[in-house]
Amino acid sequence: MADRSRTWLFDLDNTLHDANPFIFPHINRSMMTYICEHLGVDETEANRLRQLYWQRYGATLLGLMRHHGTNPHHFLHHTHQFPDLQQAVIAQRGLKAMLRRLPGRKIVFSNAPLRYAESVLAITGIRHCFDAIYTVERLRFQPKPAIGGFLRLLRDEQLRPPTCILVEDSHINLKMAKRIGMKTVWVSTCTQQPPYVDLKVNTVLDLPRHLGRL
Repeated sequence: MADRSRTWLFDLDNTLHDANPFIFPHINRSMMTYICEHLGVDETEANRLRQLYWQRYGATLLGLMRHHGTNPHHFLHHTHQFPDLQQAVIAQRGLKAMLRRLPGRKIVFSNAPLRYAESVLAITGIRHCFDAIYTVERLRFQPKPAIGGFLRLLRDEQLRPPTCILVEDSHINLKMAKRIGMKTVWVSTCTQQPPYVDLKVNTVLDLPRHLGRL
């Protein structure tokens, strides 16, 4: 594809940085506390609901909105407070150089809230590498893998699915992307590659040397 016809859609957490050591545990604890306080349940039930809704809808928030009438803005504000986000973000060296080497437009496509996403991108020094940021608010709270979020991004950016490449750590989101006609890159250390994945890389830093396969 010509440079101008290629658009990269990058997930944020566990794709552009490693959220597992500090960020995800913190968010999970915050979600558990929020659910306990606002639904009046104990920690065991709060964790059960958090995981159930994440598995069923791709995001805990969506389950809380559908089944409990949770205000999404209130939820996101209280579950994404970090005492020191700067120290929690773990990004690989060479990330900025890699993004500059990729031909085409680049868009962040994340289920995270905007304020958090903007902060992570600023800390990693790569905000200027992206032409747009689509977070859960801009997706009208239709997070991946819901097809509505995909269609909204495509419509707003006037993109056709065959010109887009989704780079993700979540296979369920890649499966939806492939279903609507996008190219897919799975960031994973797993040895097996599902049929809906066009390319598997251990790290996003490997992308430039595999361009010929996309």
